[in-house]
Amino acid sequence: MGKRSVLLKILKKNDKNILTLKRAKNGVEYLSFDALEKYDNIVQGFSTKIGGVSTGVYATMNLSFSREPDNREGVLENYKRMAQALGVELESFTLSYQEHSTNVRVVSAADKGKGVLFERDYRNIDGLITNERGITLGAFFADCIPLYFYDRVNNVIGLAHSGWRGTCKRMGAVMVKEMNRHFFSRAEDIIACIGPGICQDCYQVSTDVYEEFSKNFDKEDMDNIFREDVDDHFRLSLWKANEKVLKDAGIPEENIFTSNICTACNKELLYSHRVMGEKRGNMAAFMALR
Repeated sequence: MGKRSVLLKILKKNDKNILTLKRAKNGVEYLSFDALEKYDNIVQGFSTKIGGVSTGVYATMNLSFSREPDNREGVLENYKRMAQALGVELESFTLSYQEHSTNVRVVSAADKGKGVLFERDYRNIDGLITNERGITLGAFFADCIPLYFYDRVNNVIGLAHSGWRGTCKRMGAVMVKEMNRHFFSRAEDIIACIGPGICQDCYQVSTDVYEEFSKNFDKEDMDNIFREDVDDHFRLSLWKANEKVLKDAGIPEENIFTSNICTACNKELLYSHRVMGEKRGNMAAFMALR
């Protein structure tokens, strides 16, 4: 069974048609949210390992310069290919600088190219929002959860990185708050998509993580997003936790779409920190207004 058919088989297991695997003419394969596809003014996607030029443990579509410091040219070529696949300009990319925070940056045209063509003049940014066209927001992943936001009324987009720390601190709610503060977005007008990440079966966490979540989630929520495991450990569902965060932030349930594609279960197609450790590439989530 080829790599592509493995992922397609998993996608068919979903109760709803959430993600579609696309193959661009240049060979780049990426995932696209069906809920966002119907909006012509939106560009969005989540990269796979397929279609790049990186080699070895980084093969092939590594999109992190820090992961492969000795081959900047190869990573840059990967961005060129990703730009072609998405139909955006290379200089439009603006990348996050993730440190597991809930800090959000409002991105403007002055930020275009930062992280790809130019050094970023900001740090500790896990969320990006904008209402300007021609800017492609980008964030990195290898088990953590990507969150996509689209305000259909005010034409505002947002992209966030939400690992266990960000999820515990309710990153999704922070994004909704910041979209409202800067662009008057209302939660009821937002489409939110929860992207590929590590599933509950693959994600064992310590008691310390459980206790941190218990400070921000009530008992009923905890019972829903955690499952007891052996030796004082738990299994954490970041998907369920982020769904709860988004609902509590006021986004209607019918506007929330969860991928159910596990990075650890699909190591042939997706990078996973839990499976591969530090010797791996990074995937990226992208979103832009045409």
